[in-house]
Amino acid sequence: MKRQCFALDLKNDPQLISEYEHWHKAENGWPEIRRSIIDAGVTDMEIYRTGNRLFMIMDTPDDFRNDEKAARDEANPKVQEWEQLMWKFQEPLPWAADGEKWVLMKQIFKL
Repeated sequence: MKRQCFALDLKNDPQLISEYEHWHKAENGWPEIRRSIIDAGVTDMEIYRTGNRLFMIMDTPDDFRNDEKAARDEANPKVQEWEQLMWKFQEPLPWAADGEKWVLMKQIFKL
């Protein structure tokens, strides 16, 4: 199993943060998005928030490739619709590459 962690910021607006959390509750999430994540090979995913910073943990098989998931997402109109909706709430980290949302974090410690 491979575990990857990502970071992203939300716009620092309490109303937008509340709306973002609304869309991520199980009863409000889009089933097509959940299905696309599972179909891409993700075995578990969690998102945590502190202030306006998000932290995502993604567990996948060892042979999982982020570029392949990105290509699948790009070709999926429903995922693109979701991403457009989410971009209303999100802002890239200052060091993110152009067009990059979630930034892969570097592990610096493991017990």
